[in-house]
Formats: sequence, structure tokens, C-alpha cells
Amino acid sequence: MPGGVTLNPDEVDITFALGDGDRFKLQLPFWGSAMDGVVDVDFAIAMGKLGGVAVLNLDGVHTRYEDSRPVIEKIAAADKASINALLKEIYREPVKPRLIADRIKTIKDAGVLCAVSTVPAKAAERAEVVQKAGADVLVVQGTVLTARHSSRSYHQLSFEDLVRGSEIPVIVGNCVHYETALELMETGISGILVGVGPGAACTTRGVLGVGVPQVTATADVAAARDEHMRRGGMRVAVITDGGMRIGADVCKAFASGADAVMIGTPLAGAEESASKGFNWGMATPDPNLPRGTRIHVGTKATLKEILLGPARVDDGSQNFAGALRSALGVCGARDIAEFQHVEMVIAPSITSEGKSLQNAQHVGMGKG
Repeated sequence: MPGGVTLNPDEVDITFALGDGDRFKLQLPFWGSAMDGVVDVDFAIAMGKLGGVAVLNLDGVHTRYEDSRPVIEKIAAADKASINALLKEIYREPVKPRLIADRIKTIKDAGVLCAVSTVPAKAAERAEVVQKAGADVLVVQGTVLTARHSSRSYHQLSFEDLVRGSEIPVIVGNCVHYETALELMETGISGILVGVGPGAACTTRGVLGVGVPQVTATADVAAARDEHMRRGGMRVAVITDGGMRIGADVCKAFASGADAVMIGTPLAGAEESASKGFNWGMATPDPNLPRGTRIHVGTKATLKEILLGPARVDDGSQNFAGALRSALGVCGARDIAEFQHVEMVIAPSITSEGKSLQNAQHVGMGKG
């Protein structure tokens, strides 16, 4: 809801910092999701130069193939009937540790921050390689992660041990529950990803029937963050991951308690994206139970236009930073921390109220 005071959007602060100090600080609180169709080395460099950070998937094609471009093109060109089988075939190629180091070094040589993502099963063995190569943050990502995992067939990853042995911040996810988030934060992690199944390319909610709406999930995890700080812990960054399509969605995530957002499909539409308009989830190539699909987004704009504008369209799909700044301004929030305390209302009709002509003519807010 608008506040009782309005501010100049150019004078609000939307920067993001991870942990204490300025070791990992972003001018834009936007993270590019670790999806192969979006983030390759070139995209990570481009996003870093604009003030955000894009996460490179260490379990993806860019660390399996010396030249991943033909592989991405093959995935983009496949028809719907053969895409799942093709993805399984392509991802059978093993990940090469040498390529992990090479990709990280190339990103760092460009003078930008480097974030990488790994599945939990490989996190402990990759941590040293990742740090030596110069990565700035390690993301440990699965469909759902908890601080307590039970298995008789393999060794459980200890987040306490991983954090203790890491010189760089560790972010884990995904999570949607207050108590689970609080337990994860108590392991010493620096950030937590929020969301199960909201992404445009994700089918987890259809395959497993598991998930929580993003505003509710973000608010619950943010409440855990606040309780963790009340108990004397450091501020753990809450990063809403997935389900955001336009500027309004991004702004709602921050108002719900997010410190940053991780976006995938909107960035797949950037001219700089790895696939030039396609996206598929990290669990899509799973050989036993795929929980994602390949979607076609099309090329919409440059990465700069999507993140910083100026927007050439009227539907909120460009200039996310401008939308966030303006939202802070009209709500009277000087920074993201203040914006997290604005009043929110549940209003299903807010996007359709008074918009009958836009809906009928499929313009503006009626395009969706």
C-alpha cells in the first residue's frame, strides 16, 4: 500500500550486501537463476557489469562440454516430442572439474563477482575447487533442502561443516517453511533461497504436488530471519527464487520480506541469454523424475533494458530496478529494509480493477 510519505525514487537505496561488510555487495538486488538456458560465462559477466550477479550451474552443460554453445543450440532447436529424451542424453556427459575452475576464472578475469551453484551431493567435494578458482559465493541448491536429512545409502551433507570450511559465503535453498528456515540459518549460512515450484519452467507442483505460494513462503522465511537476528545471529539474506514475471512481482517479493530476488525466465528473454529465448529448470534433465520442462520465451530486450531500462514496453517486463525504486518511493521507504515493513493487502482484483479495455484489447496489463 502507498505510504503517508513519498520519496524521490532516485534517492532510495536498493543495494544488496551478503553477510557483514562490503565483501559481497551488489548495486542491484537481482540474481540470475542458475539455469543453463540463461546463464553461461558471457551472461554472468554481462549481468555483473550491470550491478547484479548471475549464478553459474556447476551441474549444467557449461561444465560438461568444452564448447557448450552447440549443445545449447541443439536443445533450443529440438521439438517438443523429443526434448525430454534429448536433455537426458546431453546431461549424461560427466561434469569436468577442470571446466569448473576455468569458467570461474574467466568470470573473475572480467572483474565481476562470481556465484556458482551445486547440488548438495557434490557441495563438499567442490568447495575447495570453487574457492581456489576465485568464486565469491557458493550456492547449494536442491528442490527442497533442510538442516536435517536422513539417508542410509549416502553421507549427509553437514552445512555447519561446509560453512566452517569455507572462506566464501554459502547460500542454501530451497525452503518455504519458518521452522526449517530457522534451523538452516542456525548452521551459519549467509543466505537462503525461497520457493518450491513457482518458476515458469518448473513442474515440481505438478509432479510432486508440493509447494507454497511465494508471498506466503517469503514472509515466513523472512520472519525466521528476524527471529534468528533476535537470538543474536547475523542477518541471513532472504532471496525469493522464481515465480516473478514483471516488475510488480519483484516489488511484492521485497515487500513480503525479501532482501534480493532470483529470476530466470524474464532473463531468458534477454538478447544476451545463453539460449536466446529458451529456459529449462535444473531438475528438467533428471534421468528418473524430471521436475521441469523447456519453455520458449523469445528474445524480448537487452539485459540492460530488462534490469535498468529504459523500458520500451508498458507491461512491466522491463526496468525492474526502476519499478523497485518507484515502489519504494511511493511507499515512503528509504531502502529495502524499510520497504519490508510496508502494509500489504490481499487484493486478487488489483491487476484487473478498472482495466477492462486493456484486457479486451490485450495491451498494457491485459497482455497476460
